[in-house]
Amino acid sequence: MPSTDRQALFSGTKEAAPALQLDTGRLAAYLGAQLPGFGGPLQVRQFKGGQSNPTYLIEAPGGRFVLRRKPPGKLLPSAHAVDREYHVMRALFAQGFPVAEPLLYCADEAIVGTPFYVAAFVDGRVFWEPSMPGSNPAERAAVYDMMNATLARLHSFDPAAIGLADFGRGEN
Repeated sequence: MPSTDRQALFSGTKEAAPALQLDTGRLAAYLGAQLPGFGGPLQVRQFKGGQSNPTYLIEAPGGRFVLRRKPPGKLLPSAHAVDREYHVMRALFAQGFPVAEPLLYCADEAIVGTPFYVAAFVDGRVFWEPSMPGSNPAERAAVYDMMNATLARLHSFDPAAIGLADFGRGEN
């Protein structure tokens, strides 16, 4: 079985497929009205990697942003809940937890066709392979130590205390 170079396959951006393209004029007008200091024109490209929710890089004179939306089409009611992602990110960001700053949530499907949120873009390296190709043992150890510390910190939060009492079931 041939091996797949996941790093090359999933890194960077691409032109969005026709079904996933956004109306950039409508989006620019909406963001200009909702985000202080936002101005067009903007360029939008879809991230190659990611999970089931289409995610886009937005570049505008005022900065770089990430837009994450539900996919178009008929979905299960609880599937692709970008509203929940946004809600959790806001709560964690307020605690100084390392998540991108959530900037706005939009439930109005008329803007890009489905609900979406916009967050600040955070530049960095993304590793699609756990072996972290191109790194060395010291770097891998530092990354994994920080990952473990971050996960431990995440599990130290009391959901109710940070505004997530209504998120999920409360047990365990």
